[in-house]
Amino acid sequence: MDTEKKKEEKKKKGKDLDRMTVKELKEVAAETTDLVGVHAMKKSELLAAIKDAMGIKEEKTPKEKIGKEATTIKEIKTKIIELKAKRKEARKSRDKRMVHILRRKINRLKKETRRISKA
Repeated sequence: MDTEKKKEEKKKKGKDLDRMTVKELKEVAAETTDLVGVHAMKKSELLAAIKDAMGIKEEKTPKEKIGKEATTIKEIKTKIIELKAKRKEARKSRDKRMVHILRRKINRLKKETRRISKA
């Protein structure tokens, strides 16, 4: 029985915290840390609490590293105006593919302005 427990501990230590299931994270939190309210936490909260308790510096994923710069609505609207001018040129040159790409970019930026204004 002791050897089985040791094998399980090795598996848990060897397995990356980010790849563990919520159930496994709760077990790790209960065993290795003095965290309270572990069973009510979500996975992201558990990961942050466990890493904080263990003193592990949380690394950002590649997507988070790139991230979006904090932009204002005014900056986004100027970008939309630029893209509309490019779209107009693409229409004149009858480049349907580019018109479609620019239309989608404009649409995404408009959604971004709406999202920012709600926040």
